[in-house]
Amino acid sequence: MQKICLVEDERSIGEIVQLNLKMEGYEVNWIDNGGVARSLFEEEINVDLIILDVMLPVVNGVDLCKQIRQKSKVPVLFLSAKGTTTDRIEGLKAGGNDYLPKPFDLEELLLRVKALIGQNQAEVLEECVIDDKVVSFKTYDVTNTITGEIERLSKKEIALIQLFLEKEGEVVSRDEILDKLWGKNQFPTTRTIDNYILNFRKMFEKDPKKPQFFHSIRGVGYKFLR
Repeated sequence: MQKICLVEDERSIGEIVQLNLKMEGYEVNWIDNGGVARSLFEEEINVDLIILDVMLPVVNGVDLCKQIRQKSKVPVLFLSAKGTTTDRIEGLKAGGNDYLPKPFDLEELLLRVKALIGQNQAEVLEECVIDDKVVSFKTYDVTNTITGEIERLSKKEIALIQLFLEKEGEVVSRDEILDKLWGKNQFPTTRTIDNYILNFRKMFEKDPKKPQFFHSIRGVGYKFLR
């Protein structure tokens, strides 16, 4: 599930935006104070989008965006009653990706959210690094950055790695993997997934018997950690 952090101090706006985002299938963490948000953003920023009000208690949205940009490229969408050209330019210069003046249309907000998250995922999922290997989601190549050796993954194996990246740190059940990679009209066995994991361990783990990245969770599924 894609995660959104909403920083908005107006309760009526926060409630309706959070509700509509949840109805669209997003996980939403709503914060109503700039000081609280500042403390949160000092930690690892692990969301797909941040929606920032500009005028917030303690710390304003522009300063929060500057703080975010010191450590993350996560998309930032400004919401603000300050909608002049100067205000929008200030927000974009601070590192914002988009700026939506209040009052706004909810459908427009949801479309902008979808576009920003889609752009971010396209950039993130172009390739990934696992230890000393680079996985290309365009060519399906796995390149060893030390030796230059190249191996090739199948389309399903690439899709499984993308799922693990999306769910990094979470336990992913075998049923979820089967459903997302094969759908409800195909019926491969869970052993098929186990074979994929064995292949990943041979390819990425220094010691396949003591995996660092692809962990088995007995009776449930797998967890991917980097």
